[in-house]
Parts: sequence; C-alpha cells; structure tokens
Amino acid sequence: MATQEEKTLYNHRLEKYQQEIDRLLTREKSVLSLAKKDEATGSYKLLILAEDMIYLATIYMAKQKLSVAILKSKNEDALNEARKALYKSIIYLEEVVSNEIDVPFSDYKDKLAKIENFSLKDRYYLIKKLGLAIDLVLDAYGDNTKWRWSFVELKARFATVAKNIVDLKDATENGLDPHSPDYETAVFHLRLAKKLLLQAADQYREKYEMATGESTSEDFLRAITYLNALRRLHLILNERSDAEEIKHKIDIWQAKLESDAKKRKEKQRRRAIGAAT
Repeated sequence: MATQEEKTLYNHRLEKYQQEIDRLLTREKSVLSLAKKDEATGSYKLLILAEDMIYLATIYMAKQKLSVAILKSKNEDALNEARKALYKSIIYLEEVVSNEIDVPFSDYKDKLAKIENFSLKDRYYLIKKLGLAIDLVLDAYGDNTKWRWSFVELKARFATVAKNIVDLKDATENGLDPHSPDYETAVFHLRLAKKLLLQAADQYREKYEMATGESTSEDFLRAITYLNALRRLHLILNERSDAEEIKHKIDIWQAKLESDAKKRKEKQRRRAIGAAT
C-alpha cells in the first residue's frame, strides 16, 4: 500500500503527462476536422494522427511506469488507454491504406497514390515505431492478461497495414533495385511484412486451437486468409519456392479445418440423437 507521501509525489509527477495527453487529444480533434475539409491532404493528416497516437500510447506507458516505480503497482487505466491509442493509430492507417488482407495491389493502389510523397523510409519507420509500441504495451500487460486474444486481432491488423502501406509496384520496380537508395529499406520493410503476416496466421491458428467449448471456424479462416496474403506477397516478389511452401501449409490447414468441421457436425448429430431418446 502506497503512503500518502508517495501518492502525492505520484500525482505531482503525473501533471506534465496529463498536460501532454490533453494537448494531443485536442490536436486530434483539430486535425481530424481539417482532414475532412481537405480531401487532397486528408490522407497525410491521418498519417500525422497515426504518429500522434503512437506517441500518445508512449505517454500512457510513462504513466504506467511511474505508477510501478512510485506506487509499486500497475496502472491498469493507463495501460488500457495505451492499448486504445494503438488501436486508433491502426484505424487511421487503415483509412489511409485500406484494411484489406488478401487482395491484389490494384485494389488499393489509388489510396497509396494519395500519399506518394510519404517516402518508403518514412513508411518503414512509422511501422517500426508502431510495432515497438505494441510490443511494449503487450509486455506491460504480462502473459496472463485478459486482453491476450484481443492483441491477436491488434497485431494482425497491424500486419495488414504494414503490408498495405508499401507501394508494391514502386518497391518491386525501383526499391528492390540493388542500386536504389531505397533498396535496404525496401528489403527490410518487405521482410518485416512477411514476418508479421506469418505471425498473424499462427496466432489466429493458436487462438482457434485454444478456444474452449464449441469453437467456431472464424479464427482458423482468418489464419488461412493471412497465409494467402503472405503467399500473394511471395508471388509478387517472385519468391516461388516460398510461395509453394506457404501453399502447402494452406492445404494442410484447410484440410484440418474441414476435418474439424465434420467432427463438430457429427458430435452435434449424436447429441441431437441422445436428446431425442
């Protein structure tokens, strides 16, 4: 139990964080209003808000760390606000680059055309910062958090925008030219996108396997969708052997999904017969 002196110190130290939080939330409303009025620059303003929400999450994390340091206890409210801020960052990015998981690049290329002046390097750094912030908040919650499965969705949506923010036409035609100044950034970003897509698939598969009671196939279907997105990316990059490996994994998972569905149907049939007798 914290002493009154510790509580007073904690509240005093919180003041500067709260001031910054209030500033960011006020700025968010202002920038959102401007984004709606100016379609030509609206996407760039949403990128600014995505960055701001990452920063906001770090401020809430600072409050949480201060609570641990002075009061010797987690600040669950601050953690929850940090998680919500990260969701908002992803939502803003989804508005800019789309939330489509497994579709041709042509389906969302027009969205990326609106942020053509946002460099490949800036896109990569934004995604790296967002990923780091997600990991920091997840680590702060700990392994036994009730939000464990919520973070599966959060990280999967993060994987989607990490892929979609890359102009694949430009990356494959220019960025992956070894003589291009963007070569290293393009390689690292695409490598990260592939890693995140695979993680999203594996985590949705794990969520499906860990479900209690009559689990549905929704999570498993989402896992397969992420594998298909990964395979599509491998094909775009002409990584044929990797694409074939993922295709084999998809076939195995699809067969597992169908087998489980048959078992559930048979179980329901036997239960119905038992109830009728």
